[in-house]
Amino acid sequence: MKKRLAILGSTGSIGTQALEVVDAHPELFSVEVLTANNNVDVLIRQAKKYQPNIVVIANKEKYQYLKEALSSEPIKVFAGDESVAQVAAMSNIDMVLSALVGFAGLLPTYRALEAGIPVALANKETLVVAGELIMEMAKIKNIPLIPVDSEHSAIFQCLEGEKANLVEKIFLTASGGPFRGKSVDFLRKVTRCQALNHPNWKMGNKITIDSASLMNKGLEAIEARWLFNLQPSQIEVVVHPQSIVHSMVQFTDGSIKAQMGLPDMRLPIQYALGYPLRLPNHFPRFSFMDYPSLTFEYADVSVFRNLSIAFVAMEQGGNTPCILNAANEVAVDAFLNGKSGFVEMSFIIEQTINKVAFIEKPAFSDYIDTDSEARAVAASFIRK
Repeated sequence: MKKRLAILGSTGSIGTQALEVVDAHPELFSVEVLTANNNVDVLIRQAKKYQPNIVVIANKEKYQYLKEALSSEPIKVFAGDESVAQVAAMSNIDMVLSALVGFAGLLPTYRALEAGIPVALANKETLVVAGELIMEMAKIKNIPLIPVDSEHSAIFQCLEGEKANLVEKIFLTASGGPFRGKSVDFLRKVTRCQALNHPNWKMGNKITIDSASLMNKGLEAIEARWLFNLQPSQIEVVVHPQSIVHSMVQFTDGSIKAQMGLPDMRLPIQYALGYPLRLPNHFPRFSFMDYPSLTFEYADVSVFRNLSIAFVAMEQGGNTPCILNAANEVAVDAFLNGKSGFVEMSFIIEQTINKVAFIEKPAFSDYIDTDSEARAVAASFIRK
């Protein structure tokens, strides 16, 4: 039988590439649910092509337009964030791909796990904000949470067959983004266009800015802590400009396993959707002759302060990573809209962490309240 998919965030970079994987294996996958935040025209085209049972637009203002466009199709149409969370827990779903951006991914992921549905997770903020709670639910329900981020997919793959062997540390690789080797003075003058010009990956705006500031790697470190049950001291970030080694695991005997391949997000997406099988494809293949030199270097946290701030938040724990995530989303949005400089983003995040009350053992409702408070505090540091 075909694996029935709910693709949350189907119009974004991960969502559209996931549908390419579906196109490559129509005999293995069917699309039951498609959701989008705001991109209603792309959602309409996808709905007409894949004929899902349900589509949801989170922006309620786009509901009528969507409903009318699909009026001749046998497709149910809903709107709003709560509807996105509800469809993630439907009984006719075999797997949820959470490709939502930011904090919006938390509740749908939690609802899916609560309903006993396996999740392919491309929304790192879910584990950054509430990693302990999410992993506990996955453990209670005894269902897989399969990472889609290329780095976490790499680690996940390296750990296959190693259940009895202890991990000494993991190495998260980072491309270094478009500003690798630059100074703080250079970063003060960075433009939106420059920051969105990633050398290796094609991603959405938010994650591209996070990659340029190295916040993305900080968020991934927090995510890895919960996914793989690690201590912060067991996680090291290594800059690898070629983006061929996607991450590495070092075991207690000193040996290291690495997962390698071209920088193509369709590979980890396909691995997650097809797990535990490795499905054939016709994607471009890696050649060592095209990359005769693979290099590695330390990340400069004196320049890219977001990375060090994220590690401090991970060490502190509690609701601090939730504050970090909310403040970063506000800061990135401000930068994209010309209301903050590139370097100022670190200031906004750090000041917000200092100002929002710390909760050592937050409940689910505490995460919701913390997110709301942190956004308000972060907004107060943004120039009008």
